[in-house]
Amino acid sequence: MPDAGIAGAAAADAAASFDPLRPLLTRVAYRMLGSVADAEDVVQDAFLRWLGTDRAAVEVPAAWLRRTVTRLCLDQLKSARRQRETYIGPWLPDPLVEEAADDDVTLPLMLALERLSPLERAAFLLHDVFGVGFD
Repeated sequence: MPDAGIAGAAAADAAASFDPLRPLLTRVAYRMLGSVADAEDVVQDAFLRWLGTDRAAVEVPAAWLRRTVTRLCLDQLKSARRQRETYIGPWLPDPLVEEAADDDVTLPLMLALERLSPLERAAFLLHDVFGVGFD
């Protein structure tokens, strides 16, 4: 069973490169989706995609993973928007408790982000909050 050992080593390698980025990716997803559970689901889906990709060909894993999480969030927002259209009350993000939040986003900013389109929200968060260049 040498294939199982190779697969296990590849999964361990993928987890070792992914786990340090998980909190950042969860914050990106949470700020886009406003739901802790949805953010965790998106991050887990990104991990599964990370397992299936050729990681040796990825020059900057953090950028690849942020892009993947952002695109998964955009896909979910497009489908969730239809579900929220029938909801009558105001939409408020789930509360998120973080141990050390240097770059905390307040509730008013979250409500302002809700008014942006999904693409505008992704661009704003990645550029202004996380310091990622537009290119």
